[in-house]
Amino acid sequence: MKNQKIVPHLWFDKKAVEAAQYYTSIFPDSEITNITTLQHTPSGDIEEVSFEIAGHAFMAISAGPYFQINPSISFFLNFDPSKDPDAEEKLDGLWEKLAEGGTVLMPLQAYPFSKRYGWIQDKYGVSWQLILSDPDGEERPFILPSLLFVGDVCGKAEEARDFYVSIFENSRPGEIARYPAGMEPDREGTVMYSDYKIGDQWFAAMDSAQSHSFGFNEAVSLLIRCENQAEIDYYWDKLSADPKAEQCGWLKDKFGVSWQVWPEILGEMMQTGTKEQLDRLTQTFLQMKKFDIEKLKNSFEGK
Repeated sequence: MKNQKIVPHLWFDKKAVEAAQYYTSIFPDSEITNITTLQHTPSGDIEEVSFEIAGHAFMAISAGPYFQINPSISFFLNFDPSKDPDAEEKLDGLWEKLAEGGTVLMPLQAYPFSKRYGWIQDKYGVSWQLILSDPDGEERPFILPSLLFVGDVCGKAEEARDFYVSIFENSRPGEIARYPAGMEPDREGTVMYSDYKIGDQWFAAMDSAQSHSFGFNEAVSLLIRCENQAEIDYYWDKLSADPKAEQCGWLKDKFGVSWQVWPEILGEMMQTGTKEQLDRLTQTFLQMKKFDIEKLKNSFEGK
């Protein structure tokens, strides 16, 4: 997706490149676009990989066993029968591939909201919600990152949606479906499903009061690509709610969701730098909380 502002970022112990190779082999219109190795970090040598799934940009990192990917952030895959007569067949085929070594969270079958839907956690821990979408509604993209609000933040999906829409330009709420009475433990009026648009990208949000052993963490973060220092300062100021979580461009918002506020030029330097330039760059950004573009450029250039 060209000019994609927000890029889902996946944290693996050692298998970022392997996972990216797997995803780009089973999804159409997918490719690995860059692999960079950074040395002498607290996690040792780490690999950062950029790739596209069905034209949607992703990033992943192999940086040690510190965070475990879980279903609190998953990815909706919309198969639209009005655009593709083979949508259901393609959904079933992709489900089979994602199911290899994976765990079914909701079986692939008919539900009140879709005649074909399933939720699966693949062998790398990443969760996917495959759905035969309703062609009568407003068109949605193939991939939507989806945030599940559980535990202490259950009931805050709508507040979070409104918060994100207020921060990013060209944003608006989309659909919302609320839990009716009689669906305990889910509280009447909380969000069964909602979606919203940030810039050119759609996201989804849901509440769940069921008992879950997971919540938001750093294993799946949302990376904001920024063109200049003013943008970095703006998003950092708006989103960061936990000073202890601020490190190397990472922050946590008031709902516990992890974001990375990332200068575009850092990605360019990581792709083009020599080993010496990358070493200097790495040692510089490891000392930072919020990224300082000028200091990053100076270290890269050896100033």
